[in-house]
Amino acid sequence: MPYPIEPMLAVAGELPSDRDRYGLEVKWDGIRALLHLDGGMRVTGRHGVEYTRRYPEISGFGVKSAIIDGEVVVLDPQGRPSFERLQHRMHLTDPEPAVLKLYPITYLPFDLLYLDGLPLFDLSYRDRRALLDELDIGAPPYFPGDSDLLAATYEQGLEGVVAKRLDSPYRAGTRSPWWIKVKNLSTREVVIGGWKPGKGRRAGGIGSLVMGVFTDEGLTYVGHVGTGFTDTVLEALHETLLPLEIPRSPFANEVPWRNRWVRPELVGEVAYTMWTGEQRLRHPVWRGLRPDKLPSEVTR
Repeated sequence: MPYPIEPMLAVAGELPSDRDRYGLEVKWDGIRALLHLDGGMRVTGRHGVEYTRRYPEISGFGVKSAIIDGEVVVLDPQGRPSFERLQHRMHLTDPEPAVLKLYPITYLPFDLLYLDGLPLFDLSYRDRRALLDELDIGAPPYFPGDSDLLAATYEQGLEGVVAKRLDSPYRAGTRSPWWIKVKNLSTREVVIGGWKPGKGRRAGGIGSLVMGVFTDEGLTYVGHVGTGFTDTVLEALHETLLPLEIPRSPFANEVPWRNRWVRPELVGEVAYTMWTGEQRLRHPVWRGLRPDKLPSEVTR
């Protein structure tokens, strides 16, 4: 059995015109995780990050030999994935029982890569999903490509859909146009390069974070984000950023205002309305840190 497996990734885009050649899945707002079942169980994320102790609620589903691809989510009281609630779990290696009770995770399997000694990477998505459904382990359904799933996810406040070519194989570690993620909300990763000191109620801490993405010129400033934080989140971010502080700006271009600078080692996620003509993110709202992402992956 191969170990670890780097997940196959989707490209961002619109619903394809030849939709009858695709299946549609709900795009779950969580963290990618692969289950390696071979007598025991190991859970890994992107880049081989070990998740087994972090998410003890995940069981082996009674399957003895398999590799399953899916998403770790925390549901809100309405049963929708909440990335904000997941933030309370994604940094904890050994979560305490109280945290497990307050923020229980759910694992949503959506692909099957290996079963009973047989690699399935070259099978079509349609055939892999049929085998996954036969395991009866609670995999959410996929829908015909011409269904109204995107509109349904918008009405329910979900992130969007992923359109997957029915005949597509699984190519581990690639970002393939065979899979297309279509979002209702525009979200993206940003690299944290510093913070603007707070005033008033936020005095002594973070007022806003300085965001950047990597371009040919280096880390390039794309705006400040100062909304979407709770006081607890701001305090935790301040403690996390202080050890990373450096005397000079890590950005290749000019950044307005007087800021405190940090080594660009942390990735966060923001929602936003659009890119401006100056290549800034308009109306960004903080969603949380993304420890599963590498700064070098965050490009324009």
